[in-house]
Amino acid sequence: MPIPRLSARIDSFCYPDGTVALSDIRLDILQGEFCGILGSNGSGKTTLLRLLDGIIKEFSGSVLLDGADIRRLSPREIYGKVGLVFQNPDDQLFAHSVYEDVAFGPRNMGFAEQEVTRRVGEALESVDMADLDKKDIHNLSYGQKKRVCIAGLLAMGHEILLLDEPTAGLDPMGEYRMMELLTRLNQESGVTIVMATHSVDLVPVFLSRLHILSRGRLVRSGTPEEVFNARDDLSSVKLRLPYIAELIHSLKSKDSLPFKRLPLTVGEARREILELFKQHSSL
Repeated sequence: MPIPRLSARIDSFCYPDGTVALSDIRLDILQGEFCGILGSNGSGKTTLLRLLDGIIKEFSGSVLLDGADIRRLSPREIYGKVGLVFQNPDDQLFAHSVYEDVAFGPRNMGFAEQEVTRRVGEALESVDMADLDKKDIHNLSYGQKKRVCIAGLLAMGHEILLLDEPTAGLDPMGEYRMMELLTRLNQESGVTIVMATHSVDLVPVFLSRLHILSRGRLVRSGTPEEVFNARDDLSSVKLRLPYIAELIHSLKSKDSLPFKRLPLTVGEARREILELFKQHSSL
């Protein structure tokens, strides 16, 4: 089995007031995964991402980056591989223009200006922002700001992106475009992505693996289909099924329609319904 890019064995992490924020976390992130950490507000998603990024170091247990203890690595060793995109892009952006903000990281890493220019150009191209490199940060839309944050990490050579609610604050089309961008980075550029979210309707369409976090503990992991088919487990951690799955479950349990499986997307539901009509002409 390949060595995980990130491997967390967190026995406990407490806030300064003694509140236990995370406990008994066992999490492995493999190369090329696009996985989600799903949980309600206050479940510990942001805190877990900050541990995985090496921002928080005072915890019991270990976080390994490519097999090395992240607490013993220098900032440059960490941020040459992994980076965190905050939920609010305004907490991460600070330069006047798009170009200058994305260029800050590579410059701070000591790259020559020619290499900085190349990295910034490629990073902005990858997030569809190349034509806005001279634009003032304050004149960008919320979604564009999030893309610039991602470009800033890619320009530093990040191979692993940790994203805290990347679709928060976006309209439905903005949500879909953001997820399409992340999928492209994952599939075409090989970027490993870990995304914290509470948006259950986006998960089955885009993510390949899912981890449920509740009250600081990982309570279930698996493919979206494996996780969402445990409906009672979701209710116990204050999460619901995707709307389309909730509809089919209701048709099956309340109206006795003989669905064989619980579809999670509109496409899957369409195929299941058509198959049902074929097998039961009386419907």
